[in-house]
Amino acid sequence: MRPSRSTAHRLGALALTAALLCGWPQAIAAAAPDPALDATVEAVPLEKLVDTYRAGCPVGPDDLRLIRMNYWGYDGTVHPGELIVHKNVVDPVVEVFTKAFAARFPIARMQVMADFHGDDEAAMRADNTSAFNCRQVTGDPGTESQHSYGDAIDINTVENPYVDVNGQVHPGEAAEFLDRDRSVPGMIRPGDVVHSAMQAIGWQWGGRWDNPDYQHFSRNGRSL
Repeated sequence: MRPSRSTAHRLGALALTAALLCGWPQAIAAAAPDPALDATVEAVPLEKLVDTYRAGCPVGPDDLRLIRMNYWGYDGTVHPGELIVHKNVVDPVVEVFTKAFAARFPIARMQVMADFHGDDEAAMRADNTSAFNCRQVTGDPGTESQHSYGDAIDINTVENPYVDVNGQVHPGEAAEFLDRDRSVPGMIRPGDVVHSAMQAIGWQWGGRWDNPDYQHFSRNGRSL
C-alpha cells in the first residue's frame, strides 16, 4: 500500500530535517576558524616585573613590552602565553613565534619570570619559555645575563638544557636531553623551525657553544 501524499510529504520533511541535523556538526566544524597566534603587545604591568626588575638594571620598565600570544602545548591544544621582551625586538620575536605556531612546534609553558619570583632554576625545572629577567648568569655569579636586556629567550628548558662554565647541567634532571640525536617533541635542532626562524631575524643559538645552552637564543649571540 502506497502512503498518502500528505504522509509522504511528512516523511520527506522528516528525512530532510534529519539530514540537516546530521550535517550540522560538520558544517560547524568546517566554519570554525583555525587557531591563531593572536599576539597582542602592551606596556608591562608592574606586577609582571616583581622580583625580575630592580633599580640599576640595564633596561627599565619603559623599555620593555609584554607580548600575550598563544602556543601549542604538548597536549596538542592551544594555550595562552606571556613573554616580556625589549620593545625594539617585539616584531622579530612575534615573527619567530608565528612560524613556530604555524608549524605546531610544541612549547611546555610560557610564563613571565615574575611567576617564578625571578628564580631561573625554578623556571628551568618547570620547562618554562621566557625572556626578560634582570639577573646574573646561572652558574656564573657576578656576570650579568643577556636576559637582563630583554633580547634573549630560553625555550623549553628541560628538553633543551644548559651546561654552565663548570660543566653543571641545568636543570639537573634534564641531563638525558644532552643526547641531541634523540627525537623529542620540543627539542631544538639545527635547521628546525625555531632555529631557522631565529636565524632569519639575526639571532644566534647557544647550542653552538663549547658549553652548550640549547634553550638559549639572543640578539647578540651571547649569554652575557
